[in-house]
Amino acid sequence: MDVPTPRPDAAASPDALPAPASPGEQRDPAAPTDQVRRLIGIGVGPGDPELVTLKAVRALAGADAILVPETETSSTRGPGSADGRGGAGRAELIVLGCCPTAAPAIRRVPFSMADRSGVTDRRREAWDASAAAALTAYDEGARTVAFATVGDPSVYSTFSYLAATVSERLPDVVVEVIPGITAMQALAAASRIPLVEGTEVLALVPVTAGLETLERAMAAADTVVAYKGGRRMPEVVSRLRAADREATTVIGTDVSLPHQRLVGLAELGEAERAPYFCTVLSAPARATIGGRL
Repeated sequence: MDVPTPRPDAAASPDALPAPASPGEQRDPAAPTDQVRRLIGIGVGPGDPELVTLKAVRALAGADAILVPETETSSTRGPGSADGRGGAGRAELIVLGCCPTAAPAIRRVPFSMADRSGVTDRRREAWDASAAAALTAYDEGARTVAFATVGDPSVYSTFSYLAATVSERLPDVVVEVIPGITAMQALAAASRIPLVEGTEVLALVPVTAGLETLERAMAAADTVVAYKGGRRMPEVVSRLRAADREATTVIGTDVSLPHQRLVGLAELGEAERAPYFCTVLSAPARATIGGRL
């Protein structure tokens, strides 16, 4: 695989990010610290604002515009906006929790969670809306535009689509990525089940790729993590039980938040469904300490 050569102006160190404003200090979004225009994909973790990295907080505080997804479920997660739209989505709530001074820079972009797979019209519209919001921000004088995404920008995030479009339209924009803690890491920590030990192999599977893909992963890997189970959870549970993984599987919903729910596979009802953003962690049986070395 060809590895792209970093652009000279893209080799920015963490010190290149502006320092956050002090409490009560008024930020001037029109006062950039340099002349380089940046698009930063920022991973804000699974939900707990305290899990956002220091570098991510600093980037959020210094951004002129912060794009956050607004989905169909956003209205159930926070107060509505002044223009009558729904409430804050998870990414926005995390941003507000870890960096309250960034609130004026937040711009919501619509994103539909109704389409589970394929490039649909609604998905194209969402990608176009994100790109349009970023381009508009640059037209208005923004030097740094951030896209806040739950988890990590490099793991099942739409940031890569946004970055590709912006880079095509504005070749001078430097794209940066700040990683975040993923749901599988948060679930491993909450359940006290290590993701992998020693020589074990880890597989990450979106259930939207098909149950056959999940079965192949279970046959090939020691630990299997499944994302995007949702309404297909009864079928996922059936496959896990058939593979004799019941005793070592945990399902997490809203992990890292006060209302998180962790359920062992043995406790889950046969027909019980789960939210789209639940996480399944199925680890191998480990009989002895260091036995997988």
